[in-house]
Amino acid sequence: MNAAIPVALTIAGSDCSAGAGAQADLKTFGHFGVYGLTALTCVVAETPGKVQSIQAVETAIVAEQVQLLLDSFPVGAIKTGMLYSGAIVSEVARTLREWNPPTGRHIPLVVDPVMVATSGDLLLQRDAIEIYEHELFPLATVLTPNLDEAGTLLGEPIQDVETMRSAGQRLADKYGVPVLLKG
Repeated sequence: MNAAIPVALTIAGSDCSAGAGAQADLKTFGHFGVYGLTALTCVVAETPGKVQSIQAVETAIVAEQVQLLLDSFPVGAIKTGMLYSGAIVSEVARTLREWNPPTGRHIPLVVDPVMVATSGDLLLQRDAIEIYEHELFPLATVLTPNLDEAGTLLGEPIQDVETMRSAGQRLADKYGVPVLLKG
């Protein structure tokens, strides 16, 4: 692999329609000249507006994918997407916590706490929210929740631009991590 090409790892679900998840991340990485790696957490049968079914990847396999990719490629950035279950969130956090980048430098971690599809379908088991908060958010360089996810994390809906601004700041204060709220 050409060392001049930046490498990013997405740890996310697979969307068969390629409108979200690892497939969308790979498209974005490629657009910006980044070589994209994927560690899949679940397979989602979905199309725009409809989630038909979700099948989680076995937790040990998720961790094995992440570890193998981190050990084999010069990963310069990591993004998490749909992790689906508390067990997967916890295992991803453990794997990232224990990894020592060969360069010794900090590798940015973008955490997108995917909870709800644009169709309104739930994409995260309830037990995972607290695990995100205690295990994965502390490792993040930036959190990128959408308005529904921010509302879930704050326990109140985000209804207008002013509420959105204050929600972003309150989340940053709550978790000690910069927040980029998506509309």
